[in-house]
Amino acid sequence: MGAQTYGVIKKRCYKDRETGRETKKAKKKRKIEENDICPNHQEIKISSKVKKPRLSTRMFGEGQISYEQLYELLKYATLGKHHTATQPSWCRIHHQRRLAGVMVVILHHVDQLHFYRYYLQFKHLRKTFRHRFSLPPISGDFIEKLCGASINNHQQLNREEMNEDPIIQKYTKKGYSLSSYVLTPEEMHLHDYPLEDSGTCSHFVRTDCNGPVTDSSPLFGLDCEMCLTDKGSELTRIAVVDSSGRCIMNELVKPKLPIRNYLTCYSGITEKLLHPVQTTLAEIQGRLRNLLPSDAILVGHSLNADLRALEMIHPNIIDTSLLFARKGGKRFKLKFLAAAVLGKEIQCKGQMGHNPTEDAQCALELAQYFIDQGPKKVAELNLEARLSEQRKVGEAEIWVRAKQKNRIQKGVQNPSQGLFDSLQSLGQKTLLLGEQNNVQNHTASLNKQVLQRALEEIPKSSFNIIQFGLDSKHVTTDLLAESSSKMRAQLSDMLTVYAGPFTKDVCLKTVKKAFRKCGHVRSIQIISETFKPHLCIQYEVLEAVQLALKDLNGAEVGGSTIRVQRPIAEMTLDCEVLVKELERDLENEGILYVAGLRKCQGETELQEQLGHLKDVRSIFWPRDLQTGRQRNYCFLRFQTPESASRALQTLKESHMRSRRALTSPTLFRWVCLTKEEGRGVAELQEKQKPFNLELGLKKAIRTLDHRVKTLYERVPEHTLCLVLLPGANRLSGSPCGLSLLGIKGEKNIYMSC
Repeated sequence: MGAQTYGVIKKRCYKDRETGRETKKAKKKRKIEENDICPNHQEIKISSKVKKPRLSTRMFGEGQISYEQLYELLKYATLGKHHTATQPSWCRIHHQRRLAGVMVVILHHVDQLHFYRYYLQFKHLRKTFRHRFSLPPISGDFIEKLCGASINNHQQLNREEMNEDPIIQKYTKKGYSLSSYVLTPEEMHLHDYPLEDSGTCSHFVRTDCNGPVTDSSPLFGLDCEMCLTDKGSELTRIAVVDSSGRCIMNELVKPKLPIRNYLTCYSGITEKLLHPVQTTLAEIQGRLRNLLPSDAILVGHSLNADLRALEMIHPNIIDTSLLFARKGGKRFKLKFLAAAVLGKEIQCKGQMGHNPTEDAQCALELAQYFIDQGPKKVAELNLEARLSEQRKVGEAEIWVRAKQKNRIQKGVQNPSQGLFDSLQSLGQKTLLLGEQNNVQNHTASLNKQVLQRALEEIPKSSFNIIQFGLDSKHVTTDLLAESSSKMRAQLSDMLTVYAGPFTKDVCLKTVKKAFRKCGHVRSIQIISETFKPHLCIQYEVLEAVQLALKDLNGAEVGGSTIRVQRPIAEMTLDCEVLVKELERDLENEGILYVAGLRKCQGETELQEQLGHLKDVRSIFWPRDLQTGRQRNYCFLRFQTPESASRALQTLKESHMRSRRALTSPTLFRWVCLTKEEGRGVAELQEKQKPFNLELGLKKAIRTLDHRVKTLYERVPEHTLCLVLLPGANRLSGSPCGLSLLGIKGEKNIYMSC
């Protein structure tokens, strides 16, 4: 028996021509089998493809972009076409709405030279990002345009204002040792700290901390929450963190007297939360005495209230409300200092009260920042101006939001507003860590702090700007010039081969013709010091060298069976390792190098020569920058790596020599622009900086690469990631910068715009 079917019937009125009466006629729709209804719908859902964001670009070979183009891309990625942002022409983002977010990492004072000079140290960057473009040295205009008021929301202090700053006036006389930040007995008495000689503190318990304070004394963050009883403020919760920020105590405490007001909006304490608690104040006092070593320093914000609630006396105190000094006895709030100094948001709206562990950690980090940076760096933050700006923004918040909303609805954008500010006005979470003006003085500890904060805040933000930098000793003009010379010397050695032995009457024209089939020959020199003549041949690209080593070694050239070898020098000891890594580089995937091209007048004739190759996406045909003549080799980018493999097999059957690409287009362009003879190894050794400095720079580069990897692993899938190696304007002769671009989780899809 056939499967039961359902007919969907709908009656439609029509007018009879003869009678003029309206009748209804049934219109039958397609019959659908009962068993097909649910399965078909499920099948459609399963087979539908989930659209994922991806990048595509036509730029190949001439891969230099401006910061304006880069800003255009970021603007479209974050705002989309519905907020006056347009799809950039040089790099397209497909399915922009599917992006999970955007992360920009800026490695200040690292440039294209560093990337290729320390290519093996950049293990993560070269294996992760396929899209790379040359950049001019970084400009403050780009950072300001990107970040807007968020990067410079305060005025810089001049020398007179710096000298009058209360922080400078307070600590310049004391010195910068750890003991200079600990409150003196006079200061503790002035600010109402519990002291032994005070009559109101006769029943207070003293900690067993009688040891002298040294620069290695441990810091402990402390914060308490109190509720109101008939006695006043009584302890109901305590949190203690050690010097690493690890929580070592977080306890609820039962007051002796009945609670009249839980102060839940501040303390987070409720009757239900405190009902099962049996811990007493005396027990907490005993645990705290056993916990603290003899030279412990307690750190907190207005810690006098916490110690009075604890009914304890402690001699060594760093109070962050007094550490970050203000004029007239005023004090900054902990929430403001956390945001202005650490870039950390605490005591957020929507939370039920303050988190004492979070507050204790924050106070500890503030003290550590002050100790590490020193009063001058803290004064340069100009916290008073920041607070004033924040208040102005707070007072006009409703008006600003309404105005921004009105402008967006009308399709008008404030030209002075940065992308960072635009996203904030739209209610999107943003994150900006690290300051451009202070990056040259970054130490490893500062970069570590930026990384730690970024890992905590990145999951909460849709747009992140993270800035790291090299230590100032690694970005000197002398060191940059030396690195540039070493890079050119290394390239010169890698692009050189020795061939021979030849007969004395060898025809150089014949030899040059044979070697030119592998690529453009920059120079040929006869070596007469050997028993039989040899030739020193220097190519323009590394692919030509590799072809010569493979195809001409052991071949008969000019009537002689010759040996082709690369010179063994200090700069070429890692050459084979470097070549293998370049072959695996994502940027070179799907790209072939083809040499031995016949002379042609233009790209049309070149395409005719290569017409037998399928799936060619784009061609990079280098030319001499001085004469404008096209080279006898080119680079071909194919639609897929599989297409490139098939084309490579086809080319083996023709007269043209070919192999997989090794030379990055950005490297080729930089080499051509900065072409000069490499200096000899002996000369380099004479002017070489200390060996430890070179090793230190390698380690710093490797650490930066690892930090970017750590951030990359933290961001969600489908996040647009941009890494900038922008260089520095202040260094004379600084080479181009480099941008690395990719979407996390993007598959290797080769498609044109």
